[in-house]
Amino acid sequence: MLGTSEQVLCRAYDLAMLDLDGVVYVGGNAVPGAPEHLAEARAAGMRLAFITNNAGRSPGTVAGHLRELGVPAQDADVVTSAQAAARLVLERVGAGSRVVCLGADGLREAVHAAGLVPVGAEDDAAVVVTGYGPDVRWRDIMRVAVRIRDGLPWVASNTDLTFPAAFGVAPGHGVQVEMLRRFSGVDPAVAGKPARPLLDETVRRVGGRRPLMVGDRLDTDIEGARLAGLDSLLVLTGVTGLAELVAAPAQLRPTYLAPDLAGLLEEQVAPSAAEGGFALRGWHAAAGRDGLRVTGDGEPEDWWRVVASAAWEHLDRSGEPVLVSGLEVPAR
Repeated sequence: MLGTSEQVLCRAYDLAMLDLDGVVYVGGNAVPGAPEHLAEARAAGMRLAFITNNAGRSPGTVAGHLRELGVPAQDADVVTSAQAAARLVLERVGAGSRVVCLGADGLREAVHAAGLVPVGAEDDAAVVVTGYGPDVRWRDIMRVAVRIRDGLPWVASNTDLTFPAAFGVAPGHGVQVEMLRRFSGVDPAVAGKPARPLLDETVRRVGGRRPLMVGDRLDTDIEGARLAGLDSLLVLTGVTGLAELVAAPAQLRPTYLAPDLAGLLEEQVAPSAAEGGFALRGWHAAAGRDGLRVTGDGEPEDWWRVVASAAWEHLDRSGEPVLVSGLEVPAR
């Protein structure tokens, strides 16, 4: 169930690890209010780290895009799955080792910055690291697939099956990972969310003793936080909507829930069990075989919290997601 923080989150935690697309921006535009909310959290003393599973873009490119959107960010504030993958490689084979890089410039830059030597698909190497790269050639993929099958160790930056492109949702690096896995019979070491290395690399680079993961995806951001033993804040500005939220199993449930990044500036109060359901500041929600019933009035964010609590209790008890068709969602 949801947690309670008697302090505003930006004071209860000293580091916010922020997913980007769906949290800070959507496509080419900042999420409404995000620059202002982040500025207030930073002014309160919270460190901000911007983390991404995208291994194709360098931290400098990401930081430049954030600044264009009105979010002050330095290169060192950005941590990518390419950097986390390079760390995994470094720990396995040591500085100065030759590494086959199958991906875009962001991956090669991260490998080089870690003190490793990026080489091509045909070259002698101690390990191969793969990441998203729209210009990766099929002949290189084939060669790497055979080398992995024949025993070359493999690190993958992430396993995301999709990513948002200008022309719609497109296949992500995870599609390539699945192909290589099926051909070679080998599972890679994975750096990106929901695997733990990216979160560990973020704390290592940015600092912070009480980190909070902030994301919009249950199966990467929130699951990743749980696997790392960290608290998390789910915001509703990205891919998670009502249907996904009420069907979330225990390992995909956040510690806190807020409509947007203003949640960093607020205390978080969990709903209480009441009258066969859950209640919070004017709202009451109860779930049964006929669906979810919500009564009362109050702030929209508290509506979402009582709905999530009632739906999860029903899911745990019955094994089936509660019906939410026809449920009217309050405007934010």
